[in-house]
Amino acid sequence: MQTAWFSKPVVVSVGVAGATRNLSNTQQAIELLTTHWRDAGSLKHQSALRGCRQATSGDVSPDIAREAFIEAAREAHILVE
Repeated sequence: MQTAWFSKPVVVSVGVAGATRNLSNTQQAIELLTTHWRDAGSLKHQSALRGCRQATSGDVSPDIAREAFIEAAREAHILVE
């Protein structure tokens, strides 16, 4: 597996205090999707996780995974826009 870097970081708000995190690659996104996700199991969450894993394998562009992650983060109300 390789680290697939996003063209632009995705800013999310996490934790009880709402601390912001800048996610720059698929490894960081996978870690958040698998450990600290509010809507785990939703279709957008699953799509983001699948896309990030495919990007780390080189099967899809990191920015395709980034877009899927953004949609999942928006659904979970953690995307900082």
